[in-house]
Amino acid sequence: MAAGGAGAGAGAGAPQRPYELVVFGASGFTGQFVVEEVARAAGGRALRWAVAGRSREKLQAVLERAAERLGRAALAAEVAVLLCDVGDPASLAAVARQTRLVLNCVGPYRFFGEPVVEACVENGASCIDISGEPQFLEGMYLKYNEKAAEKGVYVIGSCGFDSIPADMGVLYTRDKLKGTLTAVESFLTVKSGPEGSCVHDGTWKSAVYGLADQDNLRKLRKRIGYTPVPVVGAKLKRRGLVFYSQEFKQYCIPFMGSDASVVKRSQRYLHTELQETPVQYGAYVNVGGLGSVIKLMFAGILFLLLVKFSLGRKLLTKYPAFFSAGRFTKEGPTQKQMDGTSFTMTFFGEGYSEGQDPQNGKPNVKICTEVKGPEPGYVATPIAMVQAALSLLEDAACLPKQGGVYSPGAAFSKTKLIDRLNKRGVEFSVISKPEV
Repeated sequence: MAAGGAGAGAGAGAPQRPYELVVFGASGFTGQFVVEEVARAAGGRALRWAVAGRSREKLQAVLERAAERLGRAALAAEVAVLLCDVGDPASLAAVARQTRLVLNCVGPYRFFGEPVVEACVENGASCIDISGEPQFLEGMYLKYNEKAAEKGVYVIGSCGFDSIPADMGVLYTRDKLKGTLTAVESFLTVKSGPEGSCVHDGTWKSAVYGLADQDNLRKLRKRIGYTPVPVVGAKLKRRGLVFYSQEFKQYCIPFMGSDASVVKRSQRYLHTELQETPVQYGAYVNVGGLGSVIKLMFAGILFLLLVKFSLGRKLLTKYPAFFSAGRFTKEGPTQKQMDGTSFTMTFFGEGYSEGQDPQNGKPNVKICTEVKGPEPGYVATPIAMVQAALSLLEDAACLPKQGGVYSPGAAFSKTKLIDRLNKRGVEFSVISKPEV
């Protein structure tokens, strides 16, 4: 596959860049799994790629670990190691100039994300990240959307478990409904094996700083001045903080991640740019029985109290395992824990059959779909990120005509991303067909 042609900063007659993609932050906790996933994908195609970060020893070790796990002894010799540091703009620029695409794995993005986006946009490289931080994602849109469009590069955030399953799941549900989908709710269930499951504390830090900074997110949205997305069809009711789901026979709470905000950005783009009917969306997570709810509420109240003060934030980030009742740890999950964990995201959609006017009357069709996959944080996330990268590199003709800062649904709605994910074990399916 030639690296020239549309998108990803390779203009007509531009000299070919040495790499198609570079994994930045490759020796971080999540980065090491992304490296392994790129190596897996590169096996079947002549992909030119490199790893980048601060320490040659650590990067070399990550390549050796991937080589061993994939049984590909030559891997460490085949993949270039580039040194750069998020605190050194010249080193980031040097990396960005050598590649069509950067996979940025260095979070929390609110502290370390922008220099990478800036270096990529200035130097004609596209950039994908796995941030679940709405403030970072939308801040990058405000600052770099026009510049990225000028340069013909794509900056696509939230390409991990946050928020590809939700964003692409809503589009999949829409495409499977005969008629017009007007509203969807998703319910996330995470199952873990006998070893339990946990999340690395990088994600915890992002949540701590994100919740502490909610006021600034509101201000940022005012500054962007989003056009309101019209409500088409019956208005989707927002549910309470805790409610009992008849379908799942357990209690649910609103999903705290970036899914709802990312889906809204995609729907706004598809409505304003492509005149598609916008879909209303609500994101929830199944938490189990009453005992789980009570535990969660205590933890939640404590978290919200502490997060408001700098001492509280210090305590929260210093002792993640204590304050999250073991759900977040500095070590991250073991291989056994990851092997035993999986997720299912179930989508309940409603809309109007073909020929029915969504502006009149009640919705008259329903559909249920699901996205299933392996452990969300370190198995599904690298799969989503790498398949998004391949989609950007290989389905270039199907991307939005202009570069810019996009959410996944906006960037990939016309690509083969869902097919790619299905082949790698993040599976989209229809559970029940619409009944009128």
